[in-house]
Amino acid sequence: MTWPLFVLFCVTAGVVGAVVSAGFLGESLAALGIPDPGPLTTAGLPFFRAAAWMLAALSVGSFLFASFLCSPRELRTPTTPSTAPRGNHNNHPALRFAVLSADGTVASKTGAVAALCFGLIALLMVPMYLSDVSGQPLADAMQPQNWSTAINQVSTSLAWQWSAVFALVTGVAALTTHRWIMQPVWLCGAVLMIVPLGLEGHSASGGDHDYGTNSYLWHAVFMVLWVGGLMALIAHGRRRGPGMVVAVRRYSALALASALVMTLSGLINAAIRIHWSDWFTTSYGTLILTKTVGVVVLIMMGWLHRQATIPKLEKQPRLFQRVAIVEVLVMAAITGVAVSLGRPPPPPPREPDLNTMDIQLGYKLFVEPTIWNVWTMWRFDIIFGTLAILLAVAYMWGVRRLRLRGEPWPWYRTAWFMSGCVMLLVTMCSGIGMNMPATFSMHMVGHMILSMGVPVFWVLGGPFTLWLAAINPGQPGQPGPREWLEVAINNPVVRFLTHPAVNTIQFLVVFYILYLTPLYDVAVSEHAGHLTMNIMFLWSGFMYYWEVIGVDPVPVERNPMGKGAWLFGSLPFHMWFGVALMQMQVILAYDFYSTLGLPWHVDLLRDQNVGGGIAWAAGQFPLMIVVGAVVLAWYRDDHRQMRTYDKRADETDDEDMAAYNAMLARINAGENPFEEYYAQDMRGRNDSST
Repeated sequence: MTWPLFVLFCVTAGVVGAVVSAGFLGESLAALGIPDPGPLTTAGLPFFRAAAWMLAALSVGSFLFASFLCSPRELRTPTTPSTAPRGNHNNHPALRFAVLSADGTVASKTGAVAALCFGLIALLMVPMYLSDVSGQPLADAMQPQNWSTAINQVSTSLAWQWSAVFALVTGVAALTTHRWIMQPVWLCGAVLMIVPLGLEGHSASGGDHDYGTNSYLWHAVFMVLWVGGLMALIAHGRRRGPGMVVAVRRYSALALASALVMTLSGLINAAIRIHWSDWFTTSYGTLILTKTVGVVVLIMMGWLHRQATIPKLEKQPRLFQRVAIVEVLVMAAITGVAVSLGRPPPPPPREPDLNTMDIQLGYKLFVEPTIWNVWTMWRFDIIFGTLAILLAVAYMWGVRRLRLRGEPWPWYRTAWFMSGCVMLLVTMCSGIGMNMPATFSMHMVGHMILSMGVPVFWVLGGPFTLWLAAINPGQPGQPGPREWLEVAINNPVVRFLTHPAVNTIQFLVVFYILYLTPLYDVAVSEHAGHLTMNIMFLWSGFMYYWEVIGVDPVPVERNPMGKGAWLFGSLPFHMWFGVALMQMQVILAYDFYSTLGLPWHVDLLRDQNVGGGIAWAAGQFPLMIVVGAVVLAWYRDDHRQMRTYDKRADETDDEDMAAYNAMLARINAGENPFEEYYAQDMRGRNDSST
């Protein structure tokens, strides 16, 4: 049984968090000017918060193991040629129908139970944070009438409430199926349950909070992958499950990436919060320094794994488990220290002259954006700038792999995809990205580029086709990245989403629901809202154009003329949306835009109407490329059909044409050539009824 070890890891994190936080309790209460809410809150909050993070890591790691570290059992019906995407040479044709192995099933149940436990603790944290910030005893804060106060007035309580929702839904849903194809979905759900916590807190407020929040998101996600993956491996080793060497090898690459990302993101987060001298002279800096030392120790233990335990894994599996258990205990202690960062008051901000823009945007804007000066403003976006670079590197890796094999790859596809990556990088890191949260017109410029520009270039680059060709197939019985990508392309969810009706509706709904409902007012006022909107723009546009003009395989191939019909059928809705915005007299997100304090005058209604004009006109540029791609696809499809017909005519001595000419001759002779077919059909029906 591994559950006692899991309990030990959670308790270790909780105790360290409670003990360290207790040392700063008096300083914290004095700084906040609130009474002591009692030991249930002062000790319980850091204890349960640290334990919750370990449970989140366990859930993520368990679903990670069930998804990608162990192999499922391939059963049921294999993929048929009629539903397989074009160019698909699946080495594991039944993977999307596979069920989990015994070890995968145990790991999935562990992830589900851990998510449910995390959800219950998250619910407890809602009143506990109200007690912490108000000074009232926990028993009073837990009264039903106080829950609405906690959710409406305490941002951290609201974040924990959303985490509880995601966790409970994921945990319950994961208990309903043992199919392999659903495990990556539960993995995404387990990661999603920590995202609200990453978008709220000391990193999400004050100056440079865009850097703080984005870097902390990278930090938190890779933390749970690193810690949770190792806990899942410990459990698998104690079960003496098969495929341990493969699982450790796959996890080892992830652990190395996690260590690098956590180190870099942690340094960025610390650098924007405090001066280097504060690391040694303040309580907050001491905790950061302690956490940094702990991460260095973990990196050294990871190196020890690579040098000493992994090479001996087959002969001495217990050695790996012993070192891994100690490593997770260190991780638990670091987690306890990390949650204690919310206790001591942070040092004064690096820039004391914070204004409304710093608080709302995270940075200052000094000049009104124009078509020229946006290219002279630069601020690297940690989320989308990093995404653009990583995708470009992954694409060029695939191109290089093909060239080393001597296989061709069209240069123009490389140009398309790299142009999309450059467009994303420049858009989000230039003055366009900086001004997107500040004015509606610049927000609409960014929206159009993210949803109608970048995705068009990406899908014409054929990244899935490239990676399917570049990645080597997995060993029999051990599906790897190539097989995972194949299933990601061809599965029931993607087949539903890429249906022309569904795809067109989702692409249009993003416009209408966001801007013609109060949702935009809520989203634009928070960094989390800006981040979510930009992700949705990219995802929605990519799904739409992938099905309409993409060169990559899709679950169901459709006629180019049909795609063109859906494309032109949606154009009036795009145009009407832009016109509606230009004529709208109600200012969207007035409370947010009117209080930014921009150093230039902004006529909010005129700016909004300009944004509507941008939405109306911006669709024309990608439309030319899209229509050209649809016409080219139709031309190629027509020529493909002609070649197929010519080949059949050569093989059959053009018997189809001879039969057609004979039918015309009978018609000219006054005969009815279809009478014989009608008689045969009637005889067949009579025989069936008899």
